[in-house]
Amino acid sequence: MDVSRRHRLTDLLARVTIGALSTLLSINILADFLRTGRLTGLLLLSGEVLVVVLTVMRRPATLINRSFVAGLVTLMSVAGPPMLRTGDAAALAPDLVTTVLSAIGLAIAVVGKASLGRSFGLVPANRGVVVRGPYTLVRHPIYLGYLFTHAAFLAQYPTMWNGIVLVVADSALIVRALLEEKVLSEDVAYQGYCQRVSWHLVPGVF
Repeated sequence: MDVSRRHRLTDLLARVTIGALSTLLSINILADFLRTGRLTGLLLLSGEVLVVVLTVMRRPATLINRSFVAGLVTLMSVAGPPMLRTGDAAALAPDLVTTVLSAIGLAIAVVGKASLGRSFGLVPANRGVVVRGPYTLVRHPIYLGYLFTHAAFLAQYPTMWNGIVLVVADSALIVRALLEEKVLSEDVAYQGYCQRVSWHLVPGVF
């Protein structure tokens, strides 16, 4: 099997896997919403659905990191959230607090994705340098939005399973962000961008 065909098959398998996991997440969260009326899970689900849509619409990359490490951290960070589950454990914060926190995260992610447009992708790659919108503040605003929604979901459904899933997935997400920067650093436009925007995820922190 030639390399290009193998990459296409791998990409197709990844899309099918994420689609299946997202379907299971949708069923679980919708059932919980109908039973409890809690909105936190629905907001996280909205963000995950948007990921699937933009992945299908993304433009071809000019440079892709096809290393094993890049593939592994991408899979871990993307497959993690759809593996989250609702439950009956006592929430760590009121539903209003987790809903607001999740809404803030979703808004950040949506604005970031709108700014990125078809340059959105999963595996670390160069699909064009974007320097508008929230990208003028941090290099990875979409990932910052994810962290907000993930924290809100964990506060609403604080199970051991969810905690482990998010620690693994979000650790992989940070590594993925750094690998993306490594790929993009070969682009002169991105080098200039990094001189203007030094923060990776959280202004003043990281």
